[in-house]
Amino acid sequence: MPSSITWSTLSEEAKEQALARPALSDSVQLQNTVRGIITEVREQGDRALFSFNEKFDKAKLNKLKLAEEAIQAAIANLSDDVKNAIDLAYDNIKQFHQAQYPQDITIETKPGVVCEQKHAPIARVGLYIPGGTAPLPSTVLMLGVCAQVAACPLPVLCSPPNELGSLSPEIIYAASKCGISQIFLCGGAQAIAAMAFGTESIPKVDKIFGPGNSFVTEAKQQVSQSAGGAAIDMPAGPSEVLVLADKTANPEFVAADLLSQAEHGVDSQAVLASDDEVLINKVMAAVEQQLTQLERKEIAAQSIENSRFILCDSMDTCVQVVNTYAAEHLIVQTADAEDLVSQLQNAGSIFVGAWSPESAGDYASGTNHVLPTYGYSRNYSSLGLLDFMRRYTVQTLTKEGIKNIGPAIMTLADAEGLGAHKQAVALRLSALEKGNE
Repeated sequence: MPSSITWSTLSEEAKEQALARPALSDSVQLQNTVRGIITEVREQGDRALFSFNEKFDKAKLNKLKLAEEAIQAAIANLSDDVKNAIDLAYDNIKQFHQAQYPQDITIETKPGVVCEQKHAPIARVGLYIPGGTAPLPSTVLMLGVCAQVAACPLPVLCSPPNELGSLSPEIIYAASKCGISQIFLCGGAQAIAAMAFGTESIPKVDKIFGPGNSFVTEAKQQVSQSAGGAAIDMPAGPSEVLVLADKTANPEFVAADLLSQAEHGVDSQAVLASDDEVLINKVMAAVEQQLTQLERKEIAAQSIENSRFILCDSMDTCVQVVNTYAAEHLIVQTADAEDLVSQLQNAGSIFVGAWSPESAGDYASGTNHVLPTYGYSRNYSSLGLLDFMRRYTVQTLTKEGIKNIGPAIMTLADAEGLGAHKQAVALRLSALEKGNE
């Protein structure tokens, strides 16, 4: 486990290094491999997907779409406890995102000039649900509920199949709760390519959502920059948490919060910033003790090597560290946690007080757990309903309206040297003057 860091003793360069994330894998080899996968899917369609399923997931399939009978069978075999937990999370997430529904606006900027802003769902959305070391029904809910509340006409879900050629029943049940019937057995960069460009089985979508490994992340970046590809939700990197704590914090709680993020993956990062050295030492001891009890302790142990335990000379300095780091998840366990929130400028999602673990947001409080990582919370927002909608404007000018703003339009067009713009207004004003309207 890394040693604690005394912030006041560091140079500016050392401070920057202390808050550095684990290096992202952006090698030329990764880029070329993903580019090759995308090309193969575009050229061969379903045939490439079947081949990749067999190669990467050891699943030999003859159909990509999950059959309705398989969906119903999986749901029937799921325990009531799990269904009830998913139902509770679904209800809370839906309630929170329904409250985000935008209002259209109409305003008359000048007499006879009416401007409107309207909203519409994105028609076709691709939802990527990782497989790998753990099924993620929570991610299905985070993406699927948004698509459902936004009323996106065609939500398409892709997730890598297991060796039996199916998905976990938890994922299937969560998808059914969100009204998703287009479920495809396909994962990795190849699934991103399939949704971005379409195949014989998988419809082409307009925007792709969801987390994934380095291959998925690279594929999302590439298709978003490709003509005819698809937009994506946000830049992605490994998961991370920063806990801001003082001497009143429970070290067992803090350690558990750090480890809950560390178990996501070996490149995840957990950071503690505190103004109390005694607390930091207690948390480090609790991390070592709790780590031995985890099922995913090998993953968490590697991740903890990326952790930081930062001792600051004051809570004000801690706040500076927090705002500089710009964490995906920020947990505030201080005596004045609620008062501190207004000072915390950069975070994907904030968890306030000792009884607000990051796990709550991951699963069932109602907020979305798809968040900007790697410092992107400085300029990206947590996923929300509006990410599944587009806004557009409408303007309606009457005769009075074009008279009121037409001269200004012509002056501005003339200043920019755009004669056709000026003429489009001048002809209308001339027609009005002549009574030829």
